[in-house]
Amino acid sequence: MATRLVQINMKAQDDSALGRFWAEALGWGIDSEGPGVTNLEPVGFAYPDPSAVCIDLVARPEPKTVKNRVHLDLATTSPAHQVELVARLRELGATLADVGQGDVPWTVMADPEGNEFCVLEPRPVYEDTGPIAAVVVDCADPRAMARFWDAAMDWKLHEVTDDRVTMRSAQDIGPYLEFIRTPDTKSGWNRVHLDIRPYHGDDPAAEEARLRALGATDPGFDRSAISWRVLADPEGNEFCLLAPR
Repeated sequence: MATRLVQINMKAQDDSALGRFWAEALGWGIDSEGPGVTNLEPVGFAYPDPSAVCIDLVARPEPKTVKNRVHLDLATTSPAHQVELVARLRELGATLADVGQGDVPWTVMADPEGNEFCVLEPRPVYEDTGPIAAVVVDCADPRAMARFWDAAMDWKLHEVTDDRVTMRSAQDIGPYLEFIRTPDTKSGWNRVHLDIRPYHGDDPAAEEARLRALGATDPGFDRSAISWRVLADPEGNEFCLLAPR
């Protein structure tokens, strides 16, 4: 059994408006599976496919109050492209953000609801990822997160240090998943979280049991109205185990 990262879930006060921003930012298509949910994926994409990690925006009334522990890094192909992309994103409604980054070559921004993201300077490692270079998760212990997520998914570990872990799909395509050591502590529910999905024919109950044996915990979410499973990784970051596909 194994899972793979298929999408991120982002809470939004206005999922339609925020969905339009991110669709324009990424050049992706936009759809909706129902009221209060906006789905984004590349045009012509056959879900699920490792070439992209999709985005689901889900309406929630609570405003964002703390820095997100999960964010997107966007790729650029040249210094001029980085400048152009930052300018275009500001025209779409993004703002520059200060999260204590200091003097760095990337640009930290926030979307219209305040969700932080980075526009990276050109880096060869991200030249074939598509518009999203990486999904980045703040953590206290990257090595511990590597042990859990390496066993939880079939994604490959590319780099493991005391400060940083990098993973990519088993096919070595699409964006990276990165765990970065940060001094911040988790506060409340994550407004942005990972969604993972087993493969067709896998038993979701058995997969949940396997993840719990690896160190996943129950965050106490009311599951009475949903069909998927909500769990938390060893640092308490919520994630969803979706139905096999």
